[in-house]
Parts: sequence; structure tokens; C-alpha cells
Amino acid sequence: MDLSHLPSRPGVYLMRDEAANIIYIGKAKDLRKRVGQYFMTGAGKRDAKIPNLTALIRQIDYIAAASEREALLLERELIGRYQPFFNVLWKDAKSYPYVKITKEEFPRIFFTRKKTADGGLYFGPYPKVEPLKNLLRYLWRINFINLRRCRWDFPGTKPLEPKRINACLYYHTGQCPAPCAGKISPAGYRRLAGRTADFFRGDFGRLLKEFRAGMAASSKALDYEKAGNYRDFIGAIEHMAERVRIREFRKDLVEKEISKTGAVTALMKDLGLPKPPAHIEAFDTSSMHGAHAAAASVCFIDGLKNAVHYRRYKMRFENAPGGSDDIAMIKETVKRRLSHFVKSGESLPDLLLIDGGKGQLAGAMGAMRELKLKVPVIALAKKLEEIYVPFKPHPVRLEPGHPGLLLLEAIRDEVHRFGVTYHRKLRDKEILNYEE
Repeated sequence: MDLSHLPSRPGVYLMRDEAANIIYIGKAKDLRKRVGQYFMTGAGKRDAKIPNLTALIRQIDYIAAASEREALLLERELIGRYQPFFNVLWKDAKSYPYVKITKEEFPRIFFTRKKTADGGLYFGPYPKVEPLKNLLRYLWRINFINLRRCRWDFPGTKPLEPKRINACLYYHTGQCPAPCAGKISPAGYRRLAGRTADFFRGDFGRLLKEFRAGMAASSKALDYEKAGNYRDFIGAIEHMAERVRIREFRKDLVEKEISKTGAVTALMKDLGLPKPPAHIEAFDTSSMHGAHAAAASVCFIDGLKNAVHYRRYKMRFENAPGGSDDIAMIKETVKRRLSHFVKSGESLPDLLLIDGGKGQLAGAMGAMRELKLKVPVIALAKKLEEIYVPFKPHPVRLEPGHPGLLLLEAIRDEVHRFGVTYHRKLRDKEILNYEE
């Protein structure tokens, strides 16, 4: 089976039979590598149950995820919604735990697999539980998370019975602030609970710095066991901080997500791209008779706008009076954007989309030659929606309604809108300054 349409990134894969029924849903840190394991032969074969599944597979769809953790959570949600035959047969359905801070006068913290509307604070869910448990034990040991561990119910105005206090190991070892004995006020205890909640909301900076320094020092001292503990703590925090954008997936939303990945797959095949263009950056220029020369770039990830990576550019060169050099403007813009990727160490885009024709495409390629970079690039000419591809004598024409073409048109229109808005802002600013 051809798996070239699957990207090497986190996500969920949906396997369908010849009637297009979903028969198995799985998650992966690397979609292409993981799905490929199902079709391995010989010693590398993964599981005795696999032949029963692979013989029925006729189509594999996927939904890209923002992180491995999101893929894990999305897999659970989709399995629960669709109940695919092989997932149910192999009992591959479980819930992941949350960290809960109770709504009590003296809150407690613990793991739970049930999330209810009881007023408590819930964080998670967390698919990788053991590293997180180890981290919490450490934070308790250093008194960073210093909440009580008992289940006794007592008001702040009435301390717990002395015999129960004396029987508590945490009280005698100083591992509890002991609100039961009146050693901390309700307000002081609430501050401890608030600090713990802030930590689970993402305030990890100080601890990460401390753990990384401890790991380096332990490695230097050849204390590899301690260094390994610090490494696990860092991994647990990074797991907690992983980006998650999961939302409820209705059937129509699942099909919409799959259609986006289908558009990416169609572009790869019909334009001869080396891999699915999940990350597309588009460029457009704008000026009026050579004045107020500006440009813009927008970013789409998995068919969705990634506005954080939108950029606006004021040209650093002067256009000739009475006209604009669109090719030079595209060259400068592409060069500035790609230079950012080189300096930051970020992964290069899978595809550059230029609003224009052969000339603008040549400008973008000139920028890459100067930077000694190779990134797939195409130009989309608005008049006939022709796609110009480097080293091809004739433009590619995709059928109207082609999912890949619809995606390119949407991205082209977005960068045009973004660029024109910036150009108008520059023009209006000059007019206002002149009138003043």
C-alpha cells in the first residue's frame, strides 16, 4: 500500500475497509513510520493480530495533531465516538487520568480518571502517568507541592482530633503544613493550593532551569542515576506543557479534517512534491506606481491558518519611479523569510506558494539560490489559476474543485488580503502625516 501521503509527524490514523467503514483507529508520534509497521513482513512484523486487520484495509486517512500528547487524546475521543471493530475487539479503549485539586477549605491533590462538575480543578488528561507521578513525589519531597494527603474532613475553625493527628506520619515528618492542627491558616493554605494550580497551568520555568542545572551537575559528577532522575523530571514537565488543541470531534468535523489532509495529499501527487506539504508559506507584494512598496507572508499548517507566523515587510529597496519591480520584491521577501528559518533553526516549510506567474517564481528561486536552500516552490497565477512549477515548460492546470487547488486558492487569497491591508495602512499613514 502506498503510504507516501502520510507525513512524518504526530497524528491519528483511521483505517477503513472496502465499504469505507472505520475498522481501526490508532495514534502515532510519526504517522508514516507507525502505519508502515502494519505492512512489514517477517521478523519485523508487529503483532499476530495484524494480518486479520491488514487484509481488510482499503484506505488510510489521517488527522494531524499538534503534539504526540494531542494524538493520544484525540485517539481516545475518536475510538469512543466510532467504536471501530478492531479497537473494541482488542479492548484498546481506556481513559487517561487527570490531576485534581479539590474544592475544599483545605484542598487535596490526587489522580482521578473521572472528571465531574464538583467545583474542583482538573488538569490533563495525561497519557504518560508514571513520569508525572515521579515528578509529583519529588515536588512533595522538596515541599513545592505541600498539600495535605489525608482524607479527613475538618473545618478551619475546629482542628482535627489529637489522636488522628498523632497517628499521621506526614505530620510527624514535617511533610504536611498540618492545617488539621491549626499550624497554617486557611488563607495561607489557599496560597499553597494556588501555587500548585499555577504550576499545572504552565508555570514551569523555574523548575526546568533547576532540573537542567541539576542534570548537568550530576552528569559531571558521574552520578548518572541522579542525572537520570532529573532527565525524567524534565520529560514529565515537557509532557505536561505539550501543546494540546483537542476539541470535540463530531462526524462532520472528522470528515472536514480528513478532507484537509486529502487536499495536501492531492497536491503532493499532482505537483510531484517530495512529501505532503503540511506546512505552506505564501507570499504576495503590493504597491501603487512603485510607492509604499510592501509584501506579506502567511502560514498554513495542515490546511489551517497559523496567524502567529504571519509576517509583513516594508521593502528595503526603492522601486523605479512610476512602476514597481514585483520580481525583486518577491525575491527580497522570500529571502528575508527564509533567512529567519535559517537563523532560528526552525524546520523549513514543505512548500512556498507565490502569488504570480513565471517572473515571481524566478524571483523566489533567486532568493533560494543566494541562501543555498532548496525548498519546493510554486506560483499560482490568478487569471487562469495556472500553477507554475520550476523546470516545467508549461503550467499545471488542476480541475476546478480539485481539493488541492481549493486549498491553494484559499491560501493565495489570504496572503493577498493580508498584504493589501498592510499596504493601505502604510499609504493612509503617509496621507495623515502629510495633512498634519
